[in-house]
This record gives sequence, structure tokens and C-alpha cells, in this order.
Amino acid sequence: MPDFELSEEHRDLVAAVREFADEVIAPVSARHDEEHSFPYKVVAQMGEMGLFGLPFPEEYGGMGGDAFALGLALEEIGRVDQSVAITLEAAVSLGAMPVYRFGTEEQKQQWLPLLASGEALAGFGLTESEAGSDAGGTRTTARREDGHWVINGSKEFITNSGTDITRLVTVTAVTGTREASDGSVRKEISTILVPTDTPGFRAEPAYNKVGWNASDTHPLSLTDVRVPEENLLGTEGRGYANFLHILDEGRIAIAALATGAAQGCVDEAVRYAKERQAFGAAIGSYQGIQFKIARMAARAHTARLAWYDAAARLLAGRPFKAQAAMAKLIAGEAAMDNARDATQVFGGYGFINEFRVARHYRDSKILEVGEGTTEVQLMLIARDLGL
Repeated sequence: MPDFELSEEHRDLVAAVREFADEVIAPVSARHDEEHSFPYKVVAQMGEMGLFGLPFPEEYGGMGGDAFALGLALEEIGRVDQSVAITLEAAVSLGAMPVYRFGTEEQKQQWLPLLASGEALAGFGLTESEAGSDAGGTRTTARREDGHWVINGSKEFITNSGTDITRLVTVTAVTGTREASDGSVRKEISTILVPTDTPGFRAEPAYNKVGWNASDTHPLSLTDVRVPEENLLGTEGRGYANFLHILDEGRIAIAALATGAAQGCVDEAVRYAKERQAFGAAIGSYQGIQFKIARMAARAHTARLAWYDAAARLLAGRPFKAQAAMAKLIAGEAAMDNARDATQVFGGYGFINEFRVARHYRDSKILEVGEGTTEVQLMLIARDLGL
């Protein structure tokens, strides 16, 4: 049974990030949400704290931590602002992590110090209009020509892809075909590093989203984008397997973020229930409210145990795919359910955007969709059971 007691180092990290979240992020969250503006100053301060380099070795400009440290930071930030939390999660788990896991030493030396500093962001160009949950439906292509890859296609819903500090997007593309054992022809998908200043690369206008309004999300178009052959990330034709591994790790991080959102709803509901008076008493004195918030606390606790367990398995080198899927499933649903219940506790004020629970209500739905839908997580869990 894993020991989930935090070390002194981890407790110090939690305390530092919690203080930063409460004193720096929270006061500007409503404004950035309303304006749909990217919080550049907040991101710069997160970079100075070393948050973007948490799981990377010091030799690449990182903090020498691990996936658990990143999850702890994401949980604390997710309590107060999911947009900022997903900016960090995507920058590390989807942006920099593929370079660290699969890059050559030259690629790591070129990109990781910059990304770990937070001075630059990277995106992960996977999703397409017909290749979301079915990532094997990728249509973007890359062909060799005169020592270069020539890439054509488009991507959808790519986080951190169009900010002023975005410098890199890892793109999945079909680079060939192969005959499978059953005689069918399968696409070979590879991953290629595309600097955002490459001619032909374009971040299209940002989406008008329901939530995560301070997070940067764009569709991308790639028209005859030419990058050197050495920009191939990992082994040619192994891109599909590689990005599945990246998504498995990323689900732990998303589960930590979602746990923070669920806990943030608990904190806000408890505070409000103690302050709000109705029928001559604080509403928290009524059993109906008490039971609602108690269930919220139980959901957040369960979600935390789930992502802690998945992270412990990852760090121990044990199989963790199913546990990551469970954590993402449990935490995503906990965030959405707690946001709904917290909004109910707040009554009419829960429907006003300036209140944190209202933002959690809008933000949390994507936690049941992004980086693998609830249905995909159920499929992965069932497959692990041999079904």
C-alpha cells in the first residue's frame, strides 16, 4: 500500500504554491476570465518559481522534481483558477514532456531549458476535426523532401498554441503506411517538432469557449510547413504509441487539476455556508446543506487518493494506464459534480460569473472531455479488466 504522507519538501511546495495561488492568481482570475485574456504576468511569475520545470532534471534547466510534485502544484492552482492550471499542465505534460521522453540529446538541450523556464510555451498538436478520441484518424501528412519534412494539415483545440511566448508545437502526422497482420493497411504516425515561426504554420483565431477563458486555445493550419528531418521526435512511425504514453501521464496531471477544482468548490461552499444567513441561522447549520457539502468533501478526497495512487505507480515504474484512467474519470466527475452542488449552495450568487464557483461550473465540464473523454477512460478501464 503506497504511503501518501507528504514529505517535508512536498509540504513546502504545496504551501508555496497555495500562497501564490491565493495571493497572486485568485485576485486577477475574474478579470482575465471576463476579458478572455491570457495572464502573462502570472505565467512569468510561475516561471520564476520554477513551476514549469518541476518534473525535469536540473541539467535541462528543471527543478529535479517529478510527476507527483507537478500534480501537487496543479491541484493547488486548480483550486482557484483552472485556466492558469491548464496552462501549466499543458505546457509541461503535453508541451515539454514529449521532448524529454522521446527527444534526442540535442533536442533536449535546445528546447527543455527554454520551456522549463516558462519563458516559452509549447503545444501538442494531436487533435483534428475527425481525429479526437479516434486519434488514429489523423489526416495531417508529412513527406520527406530534400532533407526536410513537408507538413500539410490542420489541428483543433490546441492549448498554448497561439500566445506571444509560444515557440514550439509537436505535430502528429501520417508519414507512411504499413500492412497489418490481418492484411489491412494502417497509417504510420510520427511526431515532428515545428517551431511556430516556421513559414506556413498559422494559429487561427482563438475559440470562444464556455470556460477556461484565460487559457489559450486555437485551431492550427499547416501549409507546406518545412522543417529539417532531424526535427522528427522519437522513432519514425512510433508517434501513435508515443503520444498514447504522453496522454497516460497527462491524465494523472489532469486528475490532479480536477481534484483541485473539486476541493476549491468544497472550500468555497464551506465558507459561504458559515456566512450566509437564512431563516435566522447560517445555512451551514441545516442538515440539507451539511450533507451536500459532506458529499462534496468525500468526492474531492476520493479523487485525491486516485491521482496519488496513479502517480505513485508511475514513479515506481509499475503499470499505471488503468489507474491514470480511473483517476481522470473520478476527478473529472468530482469536479463537475462539486461545481454543480457548490453553485446550488450559493443560490443566485452561484450564477454570477465573478464568483469562483460559477467559473468552476463553466470550467469543469471540459474535465470530462479533454485529454480523453469519460467514455474513453471507461473503455481503457474495461480493456484492462480483459473485457
